[in-house]
Amino acid sequence: MPNFIVIFREPDGRTLPHTEEEISQHQQNWKNWFEKWGKTGNLQGGSGLSLNGKLIHGADREITDQIHRVGTEIVGGFLLLQADDLDQATEITSSCPIFEFGGYAEVREIQN
Repeated sequence: MPNFIVIFREPDGRTLPHTEEEISQHQQNWKNWFEKWGKTGNLQGGSGLSLNGKLIHGADREITDQIHRVGTEIVGGFLLLQADDLDQATEITSSCPIFEFGGYAEVREIQN
């Protein structure tokens, strides 16, 4: 069964206001989603990412204390999936809560 990585991109949550109730519901939706797909064996790992990081650029390998962002968009996390094919991996990903707060996902097969 092929392996896939899902890269989550989303607006930096500090730039968009959400009520405590919206945040709580969103967190519960993620918990439910992880429970559902964790039971199937398709989820192999993953995590949200902190805002703490460094970038390394160019041939001189210049290091800066920041993370990659485009406007207010950041890479918010990743998942490792096992699925029959790209279509199934995409179907699983399309049911996740990342889309509730304006995020999106990229599904890529991992080369063996």
